[in-house]
Amino acid sequence: MNLNPRVSVITPTYNRADYLPVAIESVLSQTVADFELIVIDDGSTDETPRVMEQYLSDPRVRYLRQDNQGQSAARNRGIEEATGEFICFLDSDNAWMDTKLEQTLKAFSDHPEAGIVYGDFVVIDAEGKEQGINRMKRYSGRITPQLINDNCVSMNTTMTRARCFAEMGAFDPKDRLAEDYGLWLRFSTRYQFQYLPAVLGFYRVMENQISSDKDARFRANEQIIHQFLDAYPDALSKRERSHGLSRFYTRKGRYELFAGRVSQAYRELSRAVRLDPFWSGPWRFAIKLLLTGLMGGRR
Repeated sequence: MNLNPRVSVITPTYNRADYLPVAIESVLSQTVADFELIVIDDGSTDETPRVMEQYLSDPRVRYLRQDNQGQSAARNRGIEEATGEFICFLDSDNAWMDTKLEQTLKAFSDHPEAGIVYGDFVVIDAEGKEQGINRMKRYSGRITPQLINDNCVSMNTTMTRARCFAEMGAFDPKDRLAEDYGLWLRFSTRYQFQYLPAVLGFYRVMENQISSDKDARFRANEQIIHQFLDAYPDALSKRERSHGLSRFYTRKGRYELFAGRVSQAYRELSRAVRLDPFWSGPWRFAIKLLLTGLMGGRR
């Protein structure tokens, strides 16, 4: 066991024996060695225990098993076990650049006011082939207004001060789809985020991932947003709340149109307009919807 590590890396895993070595080795190859890696096996039934045997000779690696409780519970177990000043998360089917820890620690040194540092990632497929860099717009500072529109914080790139979890709690075990979104919304009410414009890791996209179900993700995100707004009514001004929700429903409407569900797209457009009729986004989307109708539903 690595006593008093500066960084605790938490890797929850469930039946990912084929990919787990890639994740672990990307941590062990970091240019900064002052870390502990805590692998939480959430009841795997594959070869995960055997895979882990080869890494347990490294005093920085800890392997803990538990009955299957879901990814949020596994991450929370890791947080409870963590001893570092900073906490990072790396899912067992993803990986990091070898300078990930070095770059994020430097960002904290440059921005001591930040509670969370995060960056960009490269999308890879099941075989590890690169599909391109995710170019989502990201933000620094007080980012609650931007988070209402969409979750711009890619969790596998984050580094968070451990005291944030001690002060505001960890993941909601009931959330099994977008648990990081609720966490970042909550943290945004108290802590500043620092976006690091650098590629810090690789995010694997596969067909059997729960997160690949976009319909379910939109439903989960909408529920999380409204739960957050009810729990933290003073986190946003009335204007910020209306504009953020209008952007969310415009984005959801665009997705419904892309999926060929025109009536649902109109429903989301109506919501977006009512929330912020003076923002141009819903009206631009309305024009697109009308043009789609004139062309007989073709996109």
